Amino acid sequence: MTASADASRPDPGLERWRLLLGAPAERATGPLGPEAARQDAALEWLYGRDQDLAERGVRHGPQHAPREGGDGASRVTAVDWLDTVHRLFPKETVERLERDAVERYGIEEIVTDPEVLTRVEPSATLLRAVLRTKHLMNPDLLVLARRIVEAVVRDLMARLRPELRRAFTGARSRRPSRLPAARNFDFHGTLRANLRHYQPEQRRVLIERPHFHTRSRRHLEPWQLILLVDQSGSMVGSVIHSAVTAACLWGLPGLRTHLIAFDTAVVDLTSDVADPVELLMRVQLGGGTDIARAVDYAAALVENPRRTVIALVSDLYEGGDRIRLLRTVRTLTGQGATVLGLAALDEEADPAYDRVLAGQLAEAGAHIGAMTPGHLAAFVAEKVGR
Repeated sequence: MTASADASRPDPGLERWRLLLGAPAERATGPLGPEAARQDAALEWLYGRDQDLAERGVRHGPQHAPREGGDGASRVTAVDWLDTVHRLFPKETVERLERDAVERYGIEEIVTDPEVLTRVEPSATLLRAVLRTKHLMNPDLLVLARRIVEAVVRDLMARLRPELRRAFTGARSRRPSRLPAARNFDFHGTLRANLRHYQPEQRRVLIERPHFHTRSRRHLEPWQLILLVDQSGSMVGSVIHSAVTAACLWGLPGLRTHLIAFDTAVVDLTSDVADPVELLMRVQLGGGTDIARAVDYAAALVENPRRTVIALVSDLYEGGDRIRLLRTVRTLTGQGATVLGLAALDEEADPAYDRVLAGQLAEAGAHIGAMTPGHLAAFVAEKVGR
């Protein structure tokens, strides 16, 4: 009895291939068991709408191979599907399915249906979707969407704040000191200076003269970090990380942080930097891009060019006056300001940008590249520590 039941149970390895390849593979793998069949239906609801997969015969779309019950699959709502995948798949798979639903197939119900928003697991993908679609949401829906924003920002802050602030510990002056104090004892410096007194028999170093350093910070005029962030839809990941980066750096000694968002208009968000959730809820993605206007605004904020870093976070597809932009950047760098053109500011730092304008900005004295928030913090900390 047991042996017969085990023999009729589908092979798990073949089931996985069948789930991956869809119905066309069933002749080779055999039929699915009940649990795998439910997983297959959930996958088909999402990937069955992919015409490219259907043409390659990987998975049949609904138009090629309707499931049992005819159009039953079409009656499944995003809420039903989300409940199903959370029951049937591990968390990592659910996150991938939700990401594909939003980014690959544009199923906006994931972030615009109240029932879904109350159940969905917050993730960076859903945060990006919320920022892209929040202009479609009524006030009640925005309250639910805010839960996603708060959860993801809280996670990003917890991960990034220690790294960003750690970068600034090196900005302290660690000059030699003549004042002996236990807390200022320079262990490595002392060891290096007294190695010649090493006694191999006793396996010890005789310290002829201990070394100390001072941790005092010289009083200097504060630096300015002006973050200029392009609000175009393609920059949504960088917008999120710029907001979190500014919040993490806010209030650090010796550094004054500004955050400016722009499209064809310029919005100074510095007053909300301490609350990145509120800041992101204010961001309006989309529209044109006038980089020249944004850089002109930043130039007007500069108090001491030689103690200013302007970080322009943009894909550099300029819709404004390129000549004016280059002239302003050339003036700023000529006065001693540091101008960064960052095609991406996020954890992947994988940019797509206008390379022609990037080259022109580099000729005007700007530094062009892509950075993670940690790299930006280290770059600014090095400047501040000089």
